[in-house]
Amino acid sequence: MTRHGELGTALHRWRDRIPTAEAGPPADESRESGERESGERESAEAGGTCGADGTTGACGADRAMGLRLTELARLTGLSVDYLGRLEEGRATSPSAQVLASLARALRLSEEERRHLFLLAGQSPPALGRVSELVPPSVRRLLGRLGGTPVGVYDASWNLLTWNPLWAALVGDPSEISARGRNAAWQHFTGQPSRVTHTPEQEAGFEAALVADLRAATVHYPTDVRLRFLIGELRRASARFAALWNSRIAGSHATGVSTVLHPDVGPLTVDRDTFTVPGCDLRISAYSAAPGTEAAEKLRLLDVIGTDIMSAPAAPPAPFAEHAEHAEHAEHAEQVQHAEHAPATE
Repeated sequence: MTRHGELGTALHRWRDRIPTAEAGPPADESRESGERESGERESAEAGGTCGADGTTGACGADRAMGLRLTELARLTGLSVDYLGRLEEGRATSPSAQVLASLARALRLSEEERRHLFLLAGQSPPALGRVSELVPPSVRRLLGRLGGTPVGVYDASWNLLTWNPLWAALVGDPSEISARGRNAAWQHFTGQPSRVTHTPEQEAGFEAALVADLRAATVHYPTDVRLRFLIGELRRASARFAALWNSRIAGSHATGVSTVLHPDVGPLTVDRDTFTVPGCDLRISAYSAAPGTEAAEKLRLLDVIGTDIMSAPAAPPAPFAEHAEHAEHAEHAEQVQHAEHAPATE
């Protein structure tokens, strides 16, 4: 039997054990009390016969016992046709979100949930919190990419670490709060940023970011901080809330961004995002084609770093007062020098 056939068999067996009368929102811990294995019985679908293990035929929406496809469709938000194709092995690539919905509706245990994801060819959901660990290999990679601005994010899109050129290009992240270093929070709540996009680029970036966060909630279903972040974003940003409710799909393809740097001026650069297998990190890197003006500006920033930065438009009062006194002193010195200087013909 193929993997897809095994997936269909398992779905059928799990559906078969839930009595129709008990169909409803999945219970948290009371699943065992509502489970039972059904006996062999006749199926109204395709003339098949359903055994206790669900291997002797396809069972459809008109069965007299067990959770019907129509009931499973109501619980998961999926179509009856799609669920039928899943059980028959004709729908071969269910997403992590689809699998999570099925696991909830079928009241699967943690071990069964893991088995479901493996049968579908997906990485099983992680337990616990989103990891903030940056492996030594990734830190070494940052050190070797000195001429490329690189930042490392966790699955919640919190910026964990970065190299000096990243700070020189987009601003030093250590000077802002931890919440401000979250890419989704920074973007959707309109925090100051040097990075700009065209409307088309922004739409693609937003779709990928929201889709990535939704996938993270599937892989880390018990992470309280992640769910709190999502809730705060939905309250703070109508745009995020609309995209989240739309269940939009997106991926982080190579994109183009314009960085408005206060010292070297605007840079149009490519931005790529890579996922690190095994640790669920996102590595974001900016680059420019060799020989371009942007490449020369990146090379200059790699030299000056964050040492030479433009003064703020409105400096603090003590600084402004100090500058004013220095200007007066310089002017007085120039006047005194002029008074003692010999006259010229």
